Amino acid sequence: MLDAFLTPPTTPPHVLVVGDLIVDRYIWGTSDRLSPEAPVPVVKVQKETYSLGGAGNVADNLIALGARVSLCGVVGADEPRGWLLNKLAQLNISTAGVLSDPNRPTSLKSRVMVGKQQVLRIDCESQDPLSLELEQAILNLASSLLQTADALVLSDYNKGVLSVSLCQALITLANKAKKPILCDPKGVDYSKYSHASLITPNKKEAQVATRLEITDDASLQQALEHFKTHQHIATPLITLSEQGMAFLDHHQLVKIPTIAREVYDVSGAGDSVIAALAFCLALGYDLHQACLFANASGAVVVGKVGSARASYAEVLEFLQRHYHQGQKILDRHALRPLLQASRPKRVVFTNGCFDLLHRGHVHYLQEAKKLGDILVVGLNSDSSVRSLKGTSRPIHDQASRAFILAGLECVDFVVIFEEQTPLEIIKALEPDILVKGGDYQGQEVVGGDLVEQVVLIDFVKGNSTTDIIHKIQGMACKTSSNKNF
Repeated sequence: MLDAFLTPPTTPPHVLVVGDLIVDRYIWGTSDRLSPEAPVPVVKVQKETYSLGGAGNVADNLIALGARVSLCGVVGADEPRGWLLNKLAQLNISTAGVLSDPNRPTSLKSRVMVGKQQVLRIDCESQDPLSLELEQAILNLASSLLQTADALVLSDYNKGVLSVSLCQALITLANKAKKPILCDPKGVDYSKYSHASLITPNKKEAQVATRLEITDDASLQQALEHFKTHQHIATPLITLSEQGMAFLDHHQLVKIPTIAREVYDVSGAGDSVIAALAFCLALGYDLHQACLFANASGAVVVGKVGSARASYAEVLEFLQRHYHQGQKILDRHALRPLLQASRPKRVVFTNGCFDLLHRGHVHYLQEAKKLGDILVVGLNSDSSVRSLKGTSRPIHDQASRAFILAGLECVDFVVIFEEQTPLEIIKALEPDILVKGGDYQGQEVVGGDLVEQVVLIDFVKGNSTTDIIHKIQGMACKTSSNKNF
């Protein structure tokens, strides 16, 4: 299903990251009392740890995935600068693009942690714009590094590095070189990212930038269309926290749901997502595949504490565990990108009520699976079954029917639909082969004009749900008559 990611790339992609460099400092401790001076906890410090934040964290995550990284940014002339440069050297990231400005501090975010809970954050930073000379030096360095890069990431934390002029100059250069440009935006005015390939604001940031309240799919699409129309973003994307992410594919809304996982710390999750997107796009994967990979990367990171990194092996293990081996029952929005990512494997689709699963059903599904690589079963919802077969049906509710179908080895995915016909679900999933029962011989098959091939499979004689129900009813009547006698 996700074979594209099973083998790490033999030639690592080269990604250029330009943006705000931050040092994340964590002060770990315990607390069992409040201060007598103010209603705040007294924290007894046990240890301190440091990690890369901002553009540095994007670079760190790219290294963990196996990319080659060039980094451009600005630091101060202070103690955090020394730690940052040493850390970059340890990761084999060249520091040639990291310039020092003695008139500004190295951005330092200090977080006080009690157990796994953050109780306080202290920021030491400057948001002043760079001098014209320093900005030109950054542009010169980035322009040179961009020549050999496969993708450009602009990691904006609103600390003064990524001005409108620098962003637009880099975007222009990258577009001319036909390199994908990914922007992690900040602020209200997104014009600085105009003509980028991809932006990745979260829902809150997108609402602020568009002045639209995102409450449903319609408003979500409206916000994405705003970025496409006003900022000329080739593919606008909005991250939706526990709901995954959404983007526009030729003005069609595509939602990539995430997988529920215990969240310990969301710090740096956005950095991991944009790093994973850049990694995949630099390798030539399409956006559907890149989003699946990025969702998994973000899920790995939020399961850790601190601005963490997600390695290629961790992301692959997560994908295999949650997509390849499980999670068979999905809605159409979740299933569509998975099927897109599986191409060129052939997708077989069939549908039915599958009320009382019997030998005939299993034989039919096994034969259907032999026709391709992935078998998707569209399952009529309870309301859909009632409208087709009467108020006495279904015998089993849709959750039970889906669970039983998902237990069959030949079935890869189950998707429940409310409509009386599977037309809309076929349009959404775009299967290659449509399978129906042999009783459709000589009849028009709904959705048949949307697939490459329609295949009719004969039923096993003497096996039907109706016959089973009649048999059970007959046995019940006979038992009742014997009792009355």
